[in-house]
Amino acid sequence: MRHPYLDIPELAGLHGSGPLVRIPMQQDVPFTDRVRALVDTTEFQRLGHISQLGLSSLVYPGATHTRFEHSLGVFQNALEYLWQLGRDERFQAIVTPRHAEMLLAAALLHDLGHWPFCHPIEDLDLPDIPHHEHFAAQFLSRDREIGQVLLNQWKIEPEEVLDLLVKKTDEPALNLLRSILSGPVDIDKMDYLERDSLHAGVPYGRNFDRQRLIRSLVVNQAGDGLAISAKGRTAAELMVFARYVMFSEVYWHHAVRSATCMFSRSFYELRHQLDLAAFFEKSEWEVTQELRSKAKGTIVAPLMEGVFGPRRQLHKRVLEFSEHQSPELYRMLAGRPYEELVQVMERLTDRLSAKTGQALGPTDLLLDAPPVHKEVEFRVTIWSPKTGTYQPLQEVSPVVDALARTQFDDFVKRVRLFVKADWKPILKNLAGLEEELAAASRAS
Repeated sequence: MRHPYLDIPELAGLHGSGPLVRIPMQQDVPFTDRVRALVDTTEFQRLGHISQLGLSSLVYPGATHTRFEHSLGVFQNALEYLWQLGRDERFQAIVTPRHAEMLLAAALLHDLGHWPFCHPIEDLDLPDIPHHEHFAAQFLSRDREIGQVLLNQWKIEPEEVLDLLVKKTDEPALNLLRSILSGPVDIDKMDYLERDSLHAGVPYGRNFDRQRLIRSLVVNQAGDGLAISAKGRTAAELMVFARYVMFSEVYWHHAVRSATCMFSRSFYELRHQLDLAAFFEKSEWEVTQELRSKAKGTIVAPLMEGVFGPRRQLHKRVLEFSEHQSPELYRMLAGRPYEELVQVMERLTDRLSAKTGQALGPTDLLLDAPPVHKEVEFRVTIWSPKTGTYQPLQEVSPVVDALARTQFDDFVKRVRLFVKADWKPILKNLAGLEEELAAASRAS
């Protein structure tokens, strides 16, 4: 039977000849005229000046890859997903060729609203900072260059792409497409785990059978998301573990989090001096220069210079615990509004200054706690062709049951206390440090 989406030029080029662009690792991405037209817009080109992992390169020097490269990888995954799912009769009945083209455009543009250091800023959960997907709306307006390309060359309304990225309508076909863009086994996660692992120089995110997992994709029982056939169960388990280890060893590495804390505290202090609408459209280099300039003469100047200055000077870890090690204190701090965390830091600074008899500076002490928003849970069902039944992966896999539920954040996202380097010898062996933090956390 002829593939239902074979008339889509990018899908036709997936296994045939035609223009290509190459990205690591040895991926040939179909590069048709209309794909090139989107990529060549100023809105998309800015992604080439925004690193995928931001401050992680201070610890993993090779992790300087960009959201431009990642977006092409996600687009490639969308093509592979469509090729596989197009063989599923239920998917064919729900997703029309036009829907499929909308998915391809959305996959390519899914990070369009990202600004430099987007995730650390979003994790502050400040009322005046929009989520990056909502920020994409201004780039996808009909009067912007990228909106015109969608209208004229893709014959797609920009609002349709935006609806996939930021849910507005509740249709079965769109819900199914959204699960491909953002869900337990989505095209974004499928790319960033492998790509981030490659550039960071670690094996963790590449230790799952990507092709096996893609070949096992089917529509779930409700018809509004993805499921995995039984043959892909082991690949799914390995993906769960790859995600866990990448968070533990890369994204939440203690030195990465130190730099992130230094950046977050600085942005929190400087944000009212910034024209945020203009700030979010700048390149990463422009953002770092503006922040360093605004920080001069303020309490966060040492933090900005320690992260972005000529010499790396990161705060050092003196305390660390998970939900399982100190459950009561962890629950007092995890998910707490950042403004309250700043107040905790201020109270703890005063308490430790009094206890040691030496004055800590206002930003010598930084507290890192898991943000309000949790990671997407790995809730996916396994379809058994023999019995025709769907079972949650957690019920058939003890590995997933342990690592893929809401406890995921509690396992990998620890509370950490960082201090300016010359204070580490003083505080590292200070008796009652955790009790002092608890007291500062309880104070009103």
